[in-house]
Amino acid sequence: MAMVDSRTPTKRVTAADVARSLGLSRATVGFVLNNTPGQTISAQTRERVLAEATRLGYRPHTAARALASGRSRIVLVVLPDWPLDFSVRRNLEEASLALDEAGYSLITYTPHPTGQSRPLWEVLEPDVVLSFTGSFTDAQVASIRAAGVRAVLPAPDAPTVAPYPEEGPLLQVGHLHALGHRRIAYAGSADPRIADLVELRRSRAGEAAARLGLHLAPGHDLRPGADAADAVAGWRAAGVTAVAAYNDDIAATLVGTATRMGLLVPRDLSVVGHDDAPIASIVEPRLSTVRLDTAGLGRYLARLALTAAEGREPPQRPTATAPLLVQRASTAAPGA
Repeated sequence: MAMVDSRTPTKRVTAADVARSLGLSRATVGFVLNNTPGQTISAQTRERVLAEATRLGYRPHTAARALASGRSRIVLVVLPDWPLDFSVRRNLEEASLALDEAGYSLITYTPHPTGQSRPLWEVLEPDVVLSFTGSFTDAQVASIRAAGVRAVLPAPDAPTVAPYPEEGPLLQVGHLHALGHRRIAYAGSADPRIADLVELRRSRAGEAAARLGLHLAPGHDLRPGADAADAVAGWRAAGVTAVAAYNDDIAATLVGTATRMGLLVPRDLSVVGHDDAPIASIVEPRLSTVRLDTAGLGRYLARLALTAAEGREPPQRPTATAPLLVQRASTAAPGA
């Protein structure tokens, strides 16, 4: 039979306990534990306070701090119901690191269509709620405001600004055109969760082709790792010599399928990916791809959140975050 632990829970160690143990004032200990600036406390005293706090098992009471300061120091990033691919993960990792250095915690939240759970902005009381895709619904904005959140990004009356300007497809098509390809197709992802993003990138690829006097060949939406023989065979029959892919997973799928069909990449079919994920350097031939400055974009995301939390003017998007075409072995001139 299962035993019930009836022991009294250990009492939480407070700053007052640390002060009492050291014979110091509560104010002095509080200044040290809260790292309060502008206080003339000796290094020796600081070391004693921190050592005793560690020995006693002191942990800061987050809720009490938030109540006293009016801040939770939490940034809640609302994600779309997308698969977390390489670029998104790297962006969030860098943003989390930059926010941590500033004393804030990044927490992600993905609302689902069923909408049965309570929104995290009501539970956590974050200082900032930021949409990763650059927009909230009117109902979400009303709910966030009702929860008392001070800063919502983007602001309801601001234009929609996504973290990624989606310039990658322009580089993909421009690269293939510069190599001499004139029959180019676009391969999207069949994942319905990212249908809007796939369509945006396909549209941008179409814009790039039109500027060059080309028309994209009919495209296909594929699943990473699935057999794409029908798509490749159809493109070959239509005279397509190059394909721009939604991401590196789709590009690797095409390279694998073409190889199994006895085709040579890039001689028979050039393939360019997007994101410069690790798989781009693993498959053979290695993928030409579009590299995003995910680290720079993550830091920019953090600066957006910090300026909103502190009531300062938002930063300008850094130009250094522009995407870059990385040419490797999966693209070449037609027949080369």
